Amino acid sequence: MPLAFWVHHLDPFLFRFSENFGVRYYGLAYVLGFAAAVWLLHRYHRAGRSPFGGNTIGDLITYIVFGVMLGGRIGYFLLYQNHLIFREPLALLRVWEGGMSSHGGFVGVVVAMWLFSRKHRVPFFQVSDLVGTTAPLGLLFGRLANFINGELYGKISDVPWAMIFPSSAAPGTPVHLILPRHPSQLYAAALEGALLFAFVQWRFWRGTIVRDRPGRLSGEFVLAYAVVRIVGELFREPDASLILGLSRGTFYSVFMIGAGLFLMWRSAPSVRRP
Repeated sequence: MPLAFWVHHLDPFLFRFSENFGVRYYGLAYVLGFAAAVWLLHRYHRAGRSPFGGNTIGDLITYIVFGVMLGGRIGYFLLYQNHLIFREPLALLRVWEGGMSSHGGFVGVVVAMWLFSRKHRVPFFQVSDLVGTTAPLGLLFGRLANFINGELYGKISDVPWAMIFPSSAAPGTPVHLILPRHPSQLYAAALEGALLFAFVQWRFWRGTIVRDRPGRLSGEFVLAYAVVRIVGELFREPDASLILGLSRGTFYSVFMIGAGLFLMWRSAPSVRRP
């Protein structure tokens, strides 16, 4: 096959101190995601749309950081690498090898928001509605980092924008023998990141949904994420065995659809308690 497709050759390091140690784009993605969340929360407070300001934002972000990191890491092993839990339990600590689950990160963030709301004695959904509007930027940066790393690549395709990912073939395979694939990481960045961010920001600023219907925006965010994740999974090469014929990303997202619909139903004026 002639090399009519772009070959992925990006370096996962922004700069290196040694062969395997340095500043990785993946780590930078997390820093940018949390920094963007801090900026947005301060903007909400200045606009009078959030009661959280100053040190409270720092406290909230601290909870979220631990929720994302612990939930994402533990979730990756429980949802995608559960065969290692008893065989190699210390693999959980080898963070330099990578491995994070967005679904696990969601669960971790929910726990973190619950702990924060209890500590500060504020309604849980007051916190979750605000945090949900910041999450897509973290997803955007994370998916772009996945692309730079050449991981989570898509299914084999011959579309004009398909790319050759050397990591998709056995080490040493000549590039001209590697089949091109969908750049599914970029699809995910556009869907889970840019599109979802535009949607939740539009919903947040266009009215008083956060004040009048607590939990509604949280439900819409969870539902929308699940839908765009399922769409993205159509193009992504499964990175673990299927469940009921579905990729694990799709299978877990089905439960998120149910959770999102429940939160939206719960926030209806006729359902909420006074």
